[in-house]
Amino acid sequence: MKAIETDIVIVGAGLVGLAAAIAFAQQGKKVVLVDAHKEGANTAEKKPAEAWDARIYALTPSSENWLKSLGVWQFVDATRVCDIHTMHLWNEGAAAPLILADSDANIAKLGVIVEGRNLLEAMKHALKALSHKASGLVKLTTSCKSIKNSAQHIDLELDDGTQISAKLLVAADGANSPVRQQLNIATKLKAFNQTAIVANFQAEKSHNNMASQWFGAHETLALLPLVGKNVSLVWSLSTARAAELLLLKPHELAASAQARVGNRLGELQALGAAQSFALKQATATQLIAERVVLVGDAAHQVHPMAGQGMNLGFRDVIAVQDLLAKTHVMQDIGEHTFLRQYERARKADIISMSSLTSGLDYLFSSEQVLLKKLTNFGMQLLTQQSAMKKILIKQAVA
Repeated sequence: MKAIETDIVIVGAGLVGLAAAIAFAQQGKKVVLVDAHKEGANTAEKKPAEAWDARIYALTPSSENWLKSLGVWQFVDATRVCDIHTMHLWNEGAAAPLILADSDANIAKLGVIVEGRNLLEAMKHALKALSHKASGLVKLTTSCKSIKNSAQHIDLELDDGTQISAKLLVAADGANSPVRQQLNIATKLKAFNQTAIVANFQAEKSHNNMASQWFGAHETLALLPLVGKNVSLVWSLSTARAAELLLLKPHELAASAQARVGNRLGELQALGAAQSFALKQATATQLIAERVVLVGDAAHQVHPMAGQGMNLGFRDVIAVQDLLAKTHVMQDIGEHTFLRQYERARKADIISMSSLTSGLDYLFSSEQVLLKKLTNFGMQLLTQQSAMKKILIKQAVA
């Protein structure tokens, strides 16, 4: 039976888990990364490298800069990354969209659009490069079977029989987190009764590095810029209506999306089949347990309306990273007071983002005529207020 003693064990090797492993190992911590997914699984389902990935992320400049500091961004295929310079936001009844531009805040860009596959491969390359330098970084391909706490460490038994003893467990194992479930940490759920349809298209007109988002009654449609004239669609709408749209042929779905956005980018041609996923807002009732912190989707899920899910997960890791940077050699990084600092640091950000998405959904879906008029008036007023737009942009790209 294999036994490993380490500083930190991370369960989950998605983007947030991989980023955490890289960040903590660079700080000189001994790290074990537990990945339940075998490399090369589902190879038959993998698309050609030139095909656009349906999973697209909008990263803030802060997230991009952080990934650069970790040495991850150098492995990202820059030819498939698109900068965002403007955002157009509009809703039914609005005379004109609210336009936010990087020039409004004197910044180089509002963010970048990157494929999940591109970023994941970059993370794996960065992890591999780091593992050659950091002997304390270990990656295991297996699952966590059981978790036990003691006064001085947390013990994990893996499905392959490996025993791990660590000072701190970082749960980065997704929305259905088995770690969170084993620890009996509840979640507050909010069902939107919505489904998100994601698909990629080639547009007739240039998007000019513009991200567009249309708001309707319990419905949002975003067109995110990809390289060239390509765009990524994220259409969140009622599950019943989504089911109808998913029955359409690719060119029929393209026509429906094109009509919904008022033909702003001309004809849309499908670049592949659409995918879908149910939407919900789930927040863990606590972000910490004994010698455990939750990060990423294990801690929170938000509506894609805000486009901040991945940035929120990265900020979780940054918060742990910052706390680790302030510790001294003899400090116990699994001690409750240390973990409470993480929970306090993250709660405001998570609550703010959850409230924002719920609030926007309520505002734009309200059937009250007065509220609709106030919403439209507010967007028009904001368009004319350069100082307010600058504040809004600064908050959005943080």
